[in-house]
Amino acid sequence: MRQSRLFTKTSKTLPKDEVSINSQLLLKSGFIDKEFAGVYSFLPLGHRVLNKIINVIRQEMNAIDGQEILMTALQSPQTWEPTDRWDDAKMDVWFKTELKNGSQLGLAPTHEEPLTKMMKKFINSYKDLPAYAYQFQTKFRNETRAKSGILRTREFIMKDLYSFCRDQAELDEYYERAKNAYIKIFNRLGIGEITYVTYASGGTFSKFSHEFQTLCEYGEDLIYINEEKKIAINREIFVDEVIAEFGLSRNDFVEKKAIEVGNIFKLGTKFSDGLSLQYVDEKGERKPVIMGSYGIGPGRVMGTIVETHNDEKGIIWPKEVAPYQVHIVSLGKEESIMAESEKLYRMLNENGFETLWDDRVNLNPGAKFADSDLIGCPVRVTVSGKNIENRQYEVKRRSGGEVEFIPQDNIIDYLNK
Repeated sequence: MRQSRLFTKTSKTLPKDEVSINSQLLLKSGFIDKEFAGVYSFLPLGHRVLNKIINVIRQEMNAIDGQEILMTALQSPQTWEPTDRWDDAKMDVWFKTELKNGSQLGLAPTHEEPLTKMMKKFINSYKDLPAYAYQFQTKFRNETRAKSGILRTREFIMKDLYSFCRDQAELDEYYERAKNAYIKIFNRLGIGEITYVTYASGGTFSKFSHEFQTLCEYGEDLIYINEEKKIAINREIFVDEVIAEFGLSRNDFVEKKAIEVGNIFKLGTKFSDGLSLQYVDEKGERKPVIMGSYGIGPGRVMGTIVETHNDEKGIIWPKEVAPYQVHIVSLGKEESIMAESEKLYRMLNENGFETLWDDRVNLNPGAKFADSDLIGCPVRVTVSGKNIENRQYEVKRRSGGEVEFIPQDNIIDYLNK
């Protein structure tokens, strides 16, 4: 991408109600645009990052035998009434509306019921199980107070995977596979070292569920960590009887703030019972299907990466999710500088490097460097008249370190390493 053709621009002004780091940096750098509170559009740079996060998640879901689908957002009351979750008193985040014929509809905040209902068409025998279906789909939640930028929104993409198993043992085995897949995902996304598998309430489904909590001083959640045993417990269940199960006491834990980036639940038969999803086993007996659910919000992950990877100048993207791997900055509008920059730009693209080229001729070097730091690509390569004379490029890593001068002929080898 040539930056002169990028229709978005960086900005120094922000809506007054934006106080979170992720929203401030993403708005200033032109990654997102605010429609209204809790509703954001993803602009070209932000959409690239979002898609990279989605692709990492998709690869790991496919690796544990997930099959991707895409379900409808519009939902009828009849699908949700059997589990009593159409009732606003039971689930208070519905957006509801009416068709012209007067019938009521809702915008799905989650998809346990509709997928369970759908699976009744495909699951009849033990031979049809296990089955694992997932999607990347827009959810709608009527949050009382949307806050924290893209961490808590009213409209968002969710990766929700649902497992359908014959018995508890089969669910337990898949649950562990999913847990390990989530660990791989967050490692690949650059937040694995600060993300903890955290014991949380299992609600009405099971004794425990597991959250994936990323340490952040501005996080909304409180978790308690024991580093020696690598155990983390959410504040909501941090009570003596739970702590004792791990052979520890309260004094063995340290309190930390964190952001929840994913969660996994053993649902049991709550939804299969409610919607009569059953199968016939080897003995000819009818049994309820045992279910699990596994969620990650790619936009929430994106906001968490920004919250935990930034400095006073802007965003510092991990290389796997950065909008571009290399940012070329041309200093000066002389023909020789632009020609050398274009040569480098084409060479990097031909060698598989995703490259953003700041080819704008109406900005001074300080403004270009400020924009480059704000956008946060992993590597900046500067082309100037002096560098051309010395047959070298000025290279700087966004994550820190000294400026390096790399001979022009060695730039591809340097970047590959």
